[in-house]
Amino acid sequence: MRSLSRVDLNLLVVFDAIYVEGGITRAAKRLNLTQPAISHALGRLRELFGDPLFERQGHGMAPTPVARAMVVPIREALTTIDSVVGDRGRFDPATSERRFVVGLRDVMEAVVLPRLTAGLLRVAPRVDLSSVRVNRAAVEQDLAIGRYDAIVDILMPMSAKVNHTLIASDGLVVVARRGHPCLDGGLTLDSYLAAKHVVVTSSEIGLGLADREVARFGHHRDIRLRCQQSYAACRVVSETDLVLTMPARYARIANLPFANEIVPAPFVKPSQDIYLYWHGNVDADPANRWLRDRLFDAFAETAAP
Repeated sequence: MRSLSRVDLNLLVVFDAIYVEGGITRAAKRLNLTQPAISHALGRLRELFGDPLFERQGHGMAPTPVARAMVVPIREALTTIDSVVGDRGRFDPATSERRFVVGLRDVMEAVVLPRLTAGLLRVAPRVDLSSVRVNRAAVEQDLAIGRYDAIVDILMPMSAKVNHTLIASDGLVVVARRGHPCLDGGLTLDSYLAAKHVVVTSSEIGLGLADREVARFGHHRDIRLRCQQSYAACRVVSETDLVLTMPARYARIANLPFANEIVPAPFVKPSQDIYLYWHGNVDADPANRWLRDRLFDAFAETAAP
């Protein structure tokens, strides 16, 4: 414990803030301190650990290998200390100025953010919410260090340190222009497979959920276009004979500017399961529990009538 006497625990709080926020300016805002104060603390941290810890990269600060090795145990230590000395039994949304960060894919943003934000403005007017893109390769560490308070995404492999639960099960639908011949007499698997398809994906190759479903019957789709945005795909559908398969919740939103038809996909189990993830170190945190409840409420309100 002799070495611990040399450490100002506030320095570890600054370390955590710089790591999570990726820069001195954002860390200063997070901790309500000045930038010179954060820079001074970083200098003391560098002297203490004998390492730069963070190096300038573009407009932000990138952690060194030493910092990456330290961040999880430091975050866990700070969480433990906070649970002992802090008032962990209370969270008042009406007065809290807490900033929550939720990892959401862009498709889910359009679905859930309107309901979620409306609810927060009613009951937690001083709470800030940030929705950010998820790096699936680093989900567990990002949750552990508090970069995200929670993440909503498809099922992903996680260790027992990360809790997850089903938050929504979204049916797949097929979007086609009004009057498309594949819809004559109702969409069947045969007419679906005979159509030409557009796929929304960030990958140049690979299979989606719909492809895995039709593969069960020994078939494959005739994919003629891959694009990055669902809005663009819906517009292409409205002006061509391509059809699009997508989650039902988002289909209702993305197709509002268009007159496309939306019909159930002709699969035995046309559904996409969506999960809520949070780290075990915040499982009992009242603020995090409150956020998780609000996410559940928002997804429930977007369910199909």
